[in-house]
Amino acid sequence: MYKIGVIGEKDAVLGFKALGFSVFPTENREQAVRILSELARSNYAVIYITEQTAANIKNEINQYREERFPAVIPIPGIQGSLGIGMQGIKKCVEKAVGADILFRDE
Repeated sequence: MYKIGVIGEKDAVLGFKALGFSVFPTENREQAVRILSELARSNYAVIYITEQTAANIKNEINQYREERFPAVIPIPGIQGSLGIGMQGIKKCVEKAVGADILFRDE
């Protein structure tokens, strides 16, 4: 059975524990990289990661972009959104459609 994990700052991720997700608070880049790697090797189909943490480990997250599992999904942290999640959606849509249909400047 697949699991769902959440990686990020302690204050931002602890609430997900009430939803039954596995929660992994991180304090630094190295810890985030290690946890992401461990979850990817385990039965985690979805890994939510706060945008603040994701911004520090972009290269490591990109390793899983073309893989079926895990889906690594950035979510806003307690400081608010950095726009990383929307940038990822924009890139996927541009790749699928061949043009920027979401954020065209008019």
